[in-house]
Amino acid sequence: MDQMENSGSDEVEKLKTKFLSVWHNVKYSWALKSKTSFSRNSPVLLLGKCYHFKAEDDDSLTEACGEASDEDFVMGNVEAFRKDFASRLWLTYREEFPPLPGSTLTSDCGWGCMLRAGQMMLAQGLVLHLLGRDWTWSEALSLQPLDTETWTTVAAKRLVASLESSLQGSHSPPSPGSPVMNPSQGLGSAEEADSHLKDMYHRTLVSWFGDSPSAHLGLHRLVRLGLTMGKQAGDWYGPAIVAHILKKAVEEAMDPVLAGITAYVSQDCTVYSADVIDSHRAPRAGPDPTAKSDAPPSCDEQASASSPPDNRAVIILIPVRLGGEKTNPEYFNFAKSILSLEYCLGIIGGKPKQACYFVGFQDDCLIYMDPHYCQSFVDVSTSDFPLQSYHCPSPKKMPFSKMDPSCTIGFYSRNVKDYERISQELSKVLQPSAREKYPAFTFMQGHGRDYDLSAGLTPEKREWPFIRRTVTTTGDFVLL
Repeated sequence: MDQMENSGSDEVEKLKTKFLSVWHNVKYSWALKSKTSFSRNSPVLLLGKCYHFKAEDDDSLTEACGEASDEDFVMGNVEAFRKDFASRLWLTYREEFPPLPGSTLTSDCGWGCMLRAGQMMLAQGLVLHLLGRDWTWSEALSLQPLDTETWTTVAAKRLVASLESSLQGSHSPPSPGSPVMNPSQGLGSAEEADSHLKDMYHRTLVSWFGDSPSAHLGLHRLVRLGLTMGKQAGDWYGPAIVAHILKKAVEEAMDPVLAGITAYVSQDCTVYSADVIDSHRAPRAGPDPTAKSDAPPSCDEQASASSPPDNRAVIILIPVRLGGEKTNPEYFNFAKSILSLEYCLGIIGGKPKQACYFVGFQDDCLIYMDPHYCQSFVDVSTSDFPLQSYHCPSPKKMPFSKMDPSCTIGFYSRNVKDYERISQELSKVLQPSAREKYPAFTFMQGHGRDYDLSAGLTPEKREWPFIRRTVTTTGDFVLL
């Protein structure tokens, strides 16, 4: 009897889950806004690249872009910006994927936006690692705008199909495995060969973020890691805990290509240089580097046999809090400064309970990529899966004043020498102003364990990073 009651309860829960998913699918498929407006009189900064929408011979160009190089001015036009933006990887809500660990959920609509934002920042780090900051996708400008009619039609079909499957019982989509690469034979010029190789990098990189249990950096893997930190599928994930989840995901990834990169998360708004340097140098526990893989080799991997031991790249993740209940305006210029650096991977944060991925700015508005679109599951195990839904044709803008103060900043460091340069440059950017006495984060020599600042801290406690340079404390963090 108890068994029958439990079975009936499980069916009710599954039905509730399906109807909630239907509602989210409709809500986030129809939530489209008008086109974003950009000024022609101000420079646009996108992850360290400066673009200007005036004519290239405009006399005010040099003055407006400040220290940007001549090459930036040549590239600085609307089409170049569009292509650069659309080439960044866009990870959004998905539906109809295999159930997430510890749940019956087959969609992350309504709760997974911070995980998706974290995936986008991590993806940008891997783009820098494998392809470089100048890489753009050849098909970026052919992306179609997200059309309201198209989305509402699709949403209506989803609604009908989901309701039918809720009543009749739905089937799970196949679980994707490793991507299969089929490189073309007899490529012509060296340029064509290089282009083809980069296309392979691109496709492999996207496949790592696929929505299946086997994807190295996919949602299923992140949710599984979140379970070890007390987070369930369907919970709200903050930017600090996502940083720790991303670190674990990179460390556990079993693809030999990913053995050339690791991640570091700062402690209490402090980057300990000795820890970062150790991350660059220490061999990462993982797969046998001689094992075969379908994925293409990284830029550094081909020379790994003769490379010094400090050649492993590090993605540096720094959870910070830029104010109390609201972001302190004194940090606006700081945010602009770091988004102007090519090795900056952007910022994950957003509005309260609504995450997004900040990639640039114009004047007093942030430019961001929005994960709040529900798209269908894509089987990345096929060799020719479509890439279009992983690239966004439409940037969005948000005033700095609406930015939630809790966020995580990312940087990419290729090797020890690169890190030394980065830490010196960022130390200058972090110099406090006359009005704002507290930098967003700091660099310190030595290891974190030497200071023992976070002994006994759980990941939940790290969810709201605190600063020990106290003035007025409340709970676990300081109001600046």
